[in-house]
Amino acid sequence: MYRTFAEKLAEPDLIELDDRIYVLRFEVMKVTSVYAAVKDLLARGVIRPGQTLVDSSSGIYGHALALVCRELGLKCHIFASVAVDTAIRTQLKYLGATFDQVPSSESLKHDQETRVRRVHAYLNEHPDAYWMRQYHDDVHYVGYEKVANSLIGELGSADVTLVGGVGTGSSTGAMSRYLRAAGGDVRVAGIQPFGSRSFGAESVPLDGFIIAGIGSGIRFDNIDYSAYDDIHWLDFDVAAAGCRHLLSTTGVFAGLSAGAGWQVARYHRSVEPTGGPIVFIAADPGHRYVDKVYPLDGPLVADPTYRPAVISDLADIAGPWCTTNWARRSFSVRDNLPELELLAS
Repeated sequence: MYRTFAEKLAEPDLIELDDRIYVLRFEVMKVTSVYAAVKDLLARGVIRPGQTLVDSSSGIYGHALALVCRELGLKCHIFASVAVDTAIRTQLKYLGATFDQVPSSESLKHDQETRVRRVHAYLNEHPDAYWMRQYHDDVHYVGYEKVANSLIGELGSADVTLVGGVGTGSSTGAMSRYLRAAGGDVRVAGIQPFGSRSFGAESVPLDGFIIAGIGSGIRFDNIDYSAYDDIHWLDFDVAAAGCRHLLSTTGVFAGLSAGAGWQVARYHRSVEPTGGPIVFIAADPGHRYVDKVYPLDGPLVADPTYRPAVISDLADIAGPWCTTNWARRSFSVRDNLPELELLAS
């Protein structure tokens, strides 16, 4: 029996789908990282009960922080992107959090930069508030140790291909750290949207829809670039097709990052048909994407079969899907830093 709802949400379900492809399905993935991070900060005296925790969010991080703050006796304020829908705003309200939603932006960089700029302004006005720095503090890795150990227990081995969004690095990056520490032969395939500054795709135009939570318009300091063996860049159409195919063939109803993960997992299985288990991450269910991804009045036709273009130079990044062997190399996005990012360092 779980003692709290947050404790339940922090633990995902591992489901075998097809041909040794598994989905690690979360209801609200960020609860896993936030729950452990906040408890760690409290235990170390970095924050105290009753204090206000603040951060920016495109959706599930804000919900997770509000839920954990309510449980652990803290206050919460969120600067929300336009992707935060009525369902999440309602939960923020009833969980006792306050929030501000920033205006819509076609630029991933401007959207995230505006939200973080609002955080700095808030901290200047409320010096006792604590910025959780989900984009920068690797305290958000801590919660995934338990998930990695559970995965090893269920699969019987730490040898796995792990597929999922890069985001801040606090899911795929963290999981790879703990799986490899257990002696696993771990291959990590990270997913990025076009326009993301991480891994060098900021000059490639967005395709009109930000895949929330897996890319960065600003520098993220808690990405371990050396954790990744492969990087895949996918556009909205490829990810959405993956969502529909995942639902129609397995029954799993999940968000855009999971649709992208399903596409990448099936690709890796196709090029390594006799390989070991492949696990992709589903960070949230598909409810917030229904209108754009699962239109009820849309034609019930087979989704097109996509294959990535394999590239060896970042200058060749192009849609709708491309991939490169990243080979666990380092990467820097520190050139020409705006003042905002110097503040975050």
